[in-house]
Amino acid sequence: MSAKFKNLVDLWERSCKEFADRELFGTKKDGRWEWISYGEFKTLVDDFRGGLASLGVGPGDKVGIVSDNRVEWAVACYATYGLKAEYVPMYEAQKADEWQFILDDCGAKVVIGAKADITAKLKKVKDGVASLEHVICLEADESDDHSYAALLAAGKKKPVKAQQPEPSDTAGFIYTSGTTGNPKGVILSHGNIASNINAIHSIFPFSPDDRSLSFLPWAHSFGQTCELHALLSMGASLGINDEVPNLVANLAEVKPTILFAVPRIFNRIYDGVNKQMADKPGFIQSLFRAGIQNATLKNAGKDVSLFGGIGLGLADKIIFSKIRDKFGGRLRFAVSGSAALAKEVAEFIDALGIEVYEGYGLTETSPIATANFPDNRKIGSVGKAIPGVTITIDKSVTDDPKNGEILIKGPNIMQGYHNRDEENAKVLMEDRTFRSGDMGYLDDEGYLYITGRIKEQYKLENGKYVVPSPLEEELKLSPFIANVMIHGANKPFNVALVVPDMDSLKKWATETGVDLGSVEKSDKVRDLLEKELKERSAGFKGFERPQKFTITVDDFTTENGMLTPTMKLKRRNVLAKYEADLDALYKSDDKREAKRA
Repeated sequence: MSAKFKNLVDLWERSCKEFADRELFGTKKDGRWEWISYGEFKTLVDDFRGGLASLGVGPGDKVGIVSDNRVEWAVACYATYGLKAEYVPMYEAQKADEWQFILDDCGAKVVIGAKADITAKLKKVKDGVASLEHVICLEADESDDHSYAALLAAGKKKPVKAQQPEPSDTAGFIYTSGTTGNPKGVILSHGNIASNINAIHSIFPFSPDDRSLSFLPWAHSFGQTCELHALLSMGASLGINDEVPNLVANLAEVKPTILFAVPRIFNRIYDGVNKQMADKPGFIQSLFRAGIQNATLKNAGKDVSLFGGIGLGLADKIIFSKIRDKFGGRLRFAVSGSAALAKEVAEFIDALGIEVYEGYGLTETSPIATANFPDNRKIGSVGKAIPGVTITIDKSVTDDPKNGEILIKGPNIMQGYHNRDEENAKVLMEDRTFRSGDMGYLDDEGYLYITGRIKEQYKLENGKYVVPSPLEEELKLSPFIANVMIHGANKPFNVALVVPDMDSLKKWATETGVDLGSVEKSDKVRDLLEKELKERSAGFKGFERPQKFTITVDDFTTENGMLTPTMKLKRRNVLAKYEADLDALYKSDDKREAKRA
């Protein structure tokens, strides 16, 4: 029977009582992993709740935080909920003016900074936020009365009992990443998020023995609901990753059973394994390719020949098991969300012996709306509607008879955007059905397939519609393409901005004796990338294929503002920097540039 949590305080209290002696959070310090138990975590939350109360925090007050994932983030989160206050997380990678906008927009009373430099910036911001009374630093010494340590001590001396919010009470605001314009504050209630957790309990077999390595930001709804709240509700444990470059090494040490990630991470695994195999002897490469092919057939329920089965067993013993060992040797589930995962990549990870489960949702849906789950899984789809949620397709918004806008109805739908009545009217229908802005279709068994984002869709001069993001994901499967953006709105054809994978390019140059020189100007590099674009776009419709491209060695990152914190492309930012280069492709008569990719 599935657990039925009324709110996130109820969830936290029940788990900390039932799993008091079990490990909850692991943190790497001086090369060693240190773990705290559920019972120890409860004490920290109780103390910090008292500390926040000593600052006057109470029902309806907003507590902001600028921090990457860490134990203190979760402590502050549940302490805030226990005061019936509202939690407003932000990213360390955001700029100070974004923090100021969010703090002012939500009317924050308190803000917590992870480090001294962040806290210093927040103190400068304070004068521009009328509601802001206190700036707390997580890493300051206890002698500072506005430090995390001091508030823990104050709360221990004067404890405050946790209150139980109503399901309709606001748990917090999650600000959208702002691919266009200022971020919008999505108001999520305790009932919204609890409905997602309850649904997970009814469809997914997590247990207290499960463990994740947490690197998705809890400031985003996917990481917060699906990993932090959900795993805590199951009595499971979470190792907290320190730096993304350390991810693979930390996987081997933490030995997770489940990995929550976005497609960009799974694409890197796919790319990395294929690159490693390219350096192996011919026999190993042949065994690997045949093993992947036969495992994919087997996982799809199709017959595998006797010889193929023997080969698969050998491939698993010699190759696949060693790849799994690099991820700790216990990884059984890989959960992908936030953007569409290429079917080829999903089948590949699945073939390695790690079951892939892709879901779909938005911050506005708390976030899960659909999910694949055991005995109900179709690779390539994002699954069926979760319990309590209904999915319908509005075909009136597109010219495609198969696709339409995905409409979502259920207890997971946000309360609305804060201070954005006009925006609310656009997305919330009278019966509170949510217009997702995403395009997709349902098959005969109720599995949902995502085909793009309506606002990203554009029309070429010939009237043909293009949805670029699925095309870009396919092109990025080339080992020589790290990132790409397709462009062509109101143009005669598509062009592309290509960021080459420099590691692959350098290796190729060494093996072929090519002097890379200036990568952007190299004819040899252009020929290579042209070949890759042509091969990876072979399955595109003719008008979808980029006919010209330009090269940049500057990758798209969160630091340079080209990607959101959840690794989605900020098209307007990329265009602001490269639009002149892309538009020049339409004017150029250079025969080499005019070649079709």
